[in-house]
Formats: sequence, C-alpha cells, structure tokens
Amino acid sequence: MTLNDICNGKARIDKCSADTVYKLAKELNVSMEELLEPYMSPRPSFDLFKSNVCHRLKELGDIGFLIDTIESNDITTYYKKTWYPESLYLLAMVDYISRINNVPLCDAYNEIRKSKLKNPVYPSSVIVASAVSKDESVKERAAAESIPEFMRFNIVESDVRNVI
Repeated sequence: MTLNDICNGKARIDKCSADTVYKLAKELNVSMEELLEPYMSPRPSFDLFKSNVCHRLKELGDIGFLIDTIESNDITTYYKKTWYPESLYLLAMVDYISRINNVPLCDAYNEIRKSKLKNPVYPSSVIVASAVSKDESVKERAAAESIPEFMRFNIVESDVRNVI
C-alpha cells in the first residue's frame, strides 16, 4: 500500500519510517542511502551553484580544480539527475580551464558536450540590468562577451575569476 502511495505521489519516501525505507531498499536491491539520496541533497539556486564553483576554482587553482572536478564525476551525476544547467556549467568550466592551461579535454564527457540548454541562461545581474534599463541589448552584449565554452551550452558567463 505504501509503495503504491509513493508511486502515485500520495506519500513521500523521505517521510516514511526507517523500517519502511529499509524494506523498500531491500526489495529493490539498493542501499537506503541510494533510495533517499534525491531527498538528502536539495538543489541550490543556480546562482549559488555558480558562485560555489567559482570559489572552488579560486581555492583549488586551475589544475587542482580540474582534477577534483573530473575525479568527483559531478558533471555526469548532475546530468543524470537532469540538473542540466549545473552539469553544463561545470563542464563549460572544465573545458574553459583546460583550454587556457593547454590541457587536453577529458573525452569522458563527449556525449554531454552534444547537449545545449534550450534557452539562454543569463547571470542575475544581466537580467536585472536589462529589466531596469528596459533594454534587451544588455543581454545581447553580455552574450557577445561571454566565454565561448559557456556559450556552447547557451550559458552566458564572462567572469569566473572575480569572486569575493
């Protein structure tokens, strides 16, 4: 009955008793953590995500960032969760940092590189500036000045180094 309610959206697995989660995990042949994982890591805002990535880059340095990001496999994890903006932003960052450091691209992400966001994603500051000035050319200028690796995925980003 509980499984039926979960599948029909009448109940949430993260609200079930530990005993119920244990039984479901056992039947599905997965760990309890795997079953609850989507509920344990809430999705941050995209602006916060971008800020955290830029801070990690500053903290680890270019090569440390590349190694850490590739070893973590976060790009694929986000992509599988259908967190496409996060996955593609991180991949764009890896590709950009690889290019400016003359490091070959990691070919493990070639399939994901074929993806592109349907609509452009602008930084909040560009959206606000465009709205306040009532001038769409603000967005056009931002896109024209964007880093190519980000624009490939329809993400407008021009400065990944200027973090406080």
